[in-house]
Amino acid sequence: MPSLCRDCLTDFDDPHARCPACRSPRIVTHEELWSLGIAHLDCDAFYASVEKRDNPDLRSQPVIIGGGRRGVVSTACYLARIRGVRSAMPMFQALRLCPEAVVVRPRMSVYAEASRAIRTMMEDLTPAVEPLSLDEAFLDLRGTARLHGAPPALLMARLVRRMEHDLGLSASVGLSHNKFLAKIASDLDKPRGFSVIGAAETLGFLADRPVRLIWGVGAATQSALDGAGIRTFSDLRRWDREDLARRFGSGGERLWHLARGEDYRRVSPHAPVKSISNETTFHEDTSDPDLLDGHIWRLSEKVADRAKAKGLLGRVITLKLKRSNHRILTRRISLRDPTQLADRIYRTAHDLFLGTGDAGPFRLIGVGLSDLLPGQDDGRGDLLDPQAARRAGAERASDHIRARFGPDAIYKGRSLR
Repeated sequence: MPSLCRDCLTDFDDPHARCPACRSPRIVTHEELWSLGIAHLDCDAFYASVEKRDNPDLRSQPVIIGGGRRGVVSTACYLARIRGVRSAMPMFQALRLCPEAVVVRPRMSVYAEASRAIRTMMEDLTPAVEPLSLDEAFLDLRGTARLHGAPPALLMARLVRRMEHDLGLSASVGLSHNKFLAKIASDLDKPRGFSVIGAAETLGFLADRPVRLIWGVGAATQSALDGAGIRTFSDLRRWDREDLARRFGSGGERLWHLARGEDYRRVSPHAPVKSISNETTFHEDTSDPDLLDGHIWRLSEKVADRAKAKGLLGRVITLKLKRSNHRILTRRISLRDPTQLADRIYRTAHDLFLGTGDAGPFRLIGVGLSDLLPGQDDGRGDLLDPQAARRAGAERASDHIRARFGPDAIYKGRSLR
C-alpha cells in the first residue's frame, strides 16, 4: 500500500502506524496515492494564522478576526471555533460564545502579501493554479511528475512543509481525480490534514454523505432538495437524469453528475473575476451624511485599487446599504463607458445614495463594480463633465505617489471625514 510521511517525506509501501524513518504518525496511505493529480489546498484559519505568526503573544489564545461589536466574524482560529465561533457570525454572538477571545482588525494587505507568497510556491509546481480566494486554490499536477521527479502527492506534501518552514503558515490538502472531490477531501481532516479520495472508492465514499457537501448548495437549494426527499448522495443517485432536470432546471444536470462524483471542470488559472466590492460595518448606526460620504469615497478607492491592480474596467456600479433593522437596500446603475477610476465610482455611488431618499440610520454600507472587462481607463473624460479628465489625471498622479511611497503617502480630503 503506497504510503508517505508528511514530516520527513519518506515514501514506503507497507502501511505503518508511524514512519519507519522518523517515527512520525503523520502518514497518508492510499491505493491511488501516486496516481491522482488534482489537488485543493486550503490554508488553516488563514487570517488568524497570519496574526498569530506575526504576534507570538496570540499563539495560545483564541483569536477572532473581524470588526467591532457591531461587525461580523471574518474568520477565527481553531481555539475559537471549538467554542462555536464561525465565519459571518455577528461579533456580539461570537464574543458571547468565547468572551476571552482576542479580536483583531483585518489587515488585508498583509494577508494579500502572504497569499502572493503561497501562490508563487504553487506556481513553482504547476502553471495550472486556480485561486478561489486568498487562502485556497486548485492545482492540476497531472503531467508534472517527469518535470519534478516526484508524483503529485509528494509535491503537495513538500509544498505544505515549505509553507510552514518559510512562511509560518499551515494548510490542508485534498487530493483526488477531479475538483469536486479534491475540495471535499481538503475538509476531511483540518487543520494540517492530507486526505485522498480515489476513483475506485468514489461512489462508496459519497453514498451516505449529505448533499450539502456540494459546493453552492445553500439554504434555498437544501430546502428544495429536502422537499424532494433528497438528503444524501444515495438519495440523489436514485433520481432519473431527466426528472432532476425537470425538477431543478439546469442545476439538475449538475446534480446528476455530482451524485456520481463526476466533475469535468478544468483547473483554470484565468477564471474571470465577476465583480469587485468592498463594504464596512459601523460601530454604531449612523445617519451622518458627511461620515457616510467619507465611507463611500474610501470604499470606492479600495474597489478602484483592486480593479487597477487586475487591469479591469466595470460597467455597473452598485451601492449597498443595511438599515438598523437589517433591511438591505441595493441600488445599481450601468455606465455608458466602463471605468476603474475611484473618482467616477465615487461620484456614481454618491448619486445613487442621494437617489435613495433614505436618511438611515445605517449599520453597513458597500460599493461594488461589476460587468467587468479587461482594460485601462484612459480618463479622457465626459463632454458633460469638462473637469473629469483633470480629476482622472490627478488620480493617476496620486496612484504613482502611493505606489512609490506607500498607501498612506497621500489622502483625499473627503476620506478624512
